[in-house]
Amino acid sequence: MGNNLDALTTVFTEFYYWVTVVFMFLIHVGFCMYEVGASRRRNHLHTLMKNTMLIPLVTITFFYFGWWIYFAFPAWPMSINWEAAAPYAPWSENMGTHLGDRLTGVFWAAFLLFSWTAASIVSGSVIERIRSGAFWILAVLIGSFTWIIDAAWGWHWDGWMVHILGYHDAYASGVIHAIAGGFALGVLVVLGPRIGKFADDGTPRDIPPHNTWLVTIGLFLIYTGFWGFYAACNVPIISPSGIDGLITGETWTATNIYLGPTTLSAITFNFLMSLSGGLMMGYMVSKGDAFWTYSGGLAGIITASAGNDLYHPIQAMIIAGIGTWCAYKLHFWVERKFKIDDAVGAVAVHGYAGFIGLVICGFVLWGAPSSPYDGYATVNPLGQFAGAIIMFVVLGFIPAWICSKILNAMGLLRVPKEVELLGLDFSTDEAYEAAVAEVQSAEKAGL
Repeated sequence: MGNNLDALTTVFTEFYYWVTVVFMFLIHVGFCMYEVGASRRRNHLHTLMKNTMLIPLVTITFFYFGWWIYFAFPAWPMSINWEAAAPYAPWSENMGTHLGDRLTGVFWAAFLLFSWTAASIVSGSVIERIRSGAFWILAVLIGSFTWIIDAAWGWHWDGWMVHILGYHDAYASGVIHAIAGGFALGVLVVLGPRIGKFADDGTPRDIPPHNTWLVTIGLFLIYTGFWGFYAACNVPIISPSGIDGLITGETWTATNIYLGPTTLSAITFNFLMSLSGGLMMGYMVSKGDAFWTYSGGLAGIITASAGNDLYHPIQAMIIAGIGTWCAYKLHFWVERKFKIDDAVGAVAVHGYAGFIGLVICGFVLWGAPSSPYDGYATVNPLGQFAGAIIMFVVLGFIPAWICSKILNAMGLLRVPKEVELLGLDFSTDEAYEAAVAEVQSAEKAGL
């Protein structure tokens, strides 16, 4: 009977993660549609290709070293766990066709889709002015390096942030979203605004989405994929003894990423309630603006995600509304104050909402266990705030700013003014030369 249960556990878990990966692929389909809908006609192909080609680049680099980092650095900067990481090095027997290991590939793929998501969040914020090559370098930096370090620290059952700080982030308010928002902000500070975004007196001009329908469908696909993302953050268990005897009394159950008990039913309640709270607040605070209503739904989920394994559904709805209101207000304040041109509001929807969600979680779940293992700090406001700073600033903003400054100094970050005016889809040599001549003629005429 024990052997039968073990076999059933393996087969079910393999299929479970395979299904969640397929659902999460819709996140990337949604991002592609969303960004094309938000960009102007002359930049559609560049926007789409920029986001498409991160798939092979991040996949290959994540295979070579990203997945290894997750198992090597949970205790970093104190030590590197070479022994635990060895089975996940690219030359390991587990990282290939291996009938004795049915789980590594699908589990790797689930984390890989998280990597794509982190890079795609950055992609939307920088549309219509970044060089493709520069973006792809940045995508590999966050997708296969910085975000997986934060996952090792704060999204691993033995991560030092969980153990020492009591950090809790069940569905990645910080681990994916705060870091990606902070990373996008670091790039935008160096990249600068699109031509024409700000008037001579510094007043921001609205550049509305080219196709609201594409934006709408794209965001609904992201919602769908995000639901799969929630399921992928759980670990299914079919065993009377659970994991190491931590969970008892249930034959069919599941855990969160920290191996604490939860259920798909619980996260279904809270996913839908936080989506609804975000949509309602987005509609109210934007006075019915379609773009910010749909984005508000996403911001609501992201805000509540840190504690959605333990929140009551009504708590999830309220927290989602608070985060959405703050993200909306902060987006326009930062835009006016610092002249930051975030084309799709990614810094606000993902970064500010994720940061706020972590902080709120510290208060609402104060004293709750961060992990089922003995000796771990409990969830607390200080630990969550410190975690939010680590995610948004230390692993998000700072690496992106440094890398962007280097690329900019080498002339590799931003397209030339003439290409931006012409459109990134049509910048052939002949068209570029014609655009340069046209701009030079206009400058001589004082236009």
